[in-house]
Amino acid sequence: MNTMLKTIRKAVRTAIMGSLLVAGTAYADIDAGPAPDFTLKSQTGENLRLSEFRGEVVMINFWASWCAPCRQEMPLLDELYQQYQPLGFTILGVNVEEDSTKARQMLKKLPVNFPVLFDNKSNVSKLYNVVAMPSTVLVDRDGNIRYLHQGYKPGYEESYQQQVRELIRE
Repeated sequence: MNTMLKTIRKAVRTAIMGSLLVAGTAYADIDAGPAPDFTLKSQTGENLRLSEFRGEVVMINFWASWCAPCRQEMPLLDELYQQYQPLGFTILGVNVEEDSTKARQMLKKLPVNFPVLFDNKSNVSKLYNVVAMPSTVLVDRDGNIRYLHQGYKPGYEESYQQQVRELIRE
């Protein structure tokens, strides 16, 4: 009985993981299902909690100032945010650097309209098993992880847009 239960659990986990779209350079061991909740200080100084965005489609984008693909994708994410924010979509940009000075400098050169949070102690990065920069997680209105992208290459924004549209329509 235990062997059968383990086999069923493994099959269900495999099916769930297969439903996540993984694109890019690496794969993080992250489970489909409820997105782990977190609270981080934002660029404006206020604390933001993921669960406060329940009812919206949320893109969590882990990035660093030293990451060239992160800098390349940042303006594209801002365009996506501005286009779909009125429809119940938000982006939480999570900077993963211990010292946020360089991130703040970068944001002066590449300003964005979406909230930027600082994960100075890597607690949230560890919670989401982030292994590549950038890493992007799409969470549906019910708070469940639906898509995961590791890395960034030109053209990924088209996948982001398609997935955001799909989740907004649900």
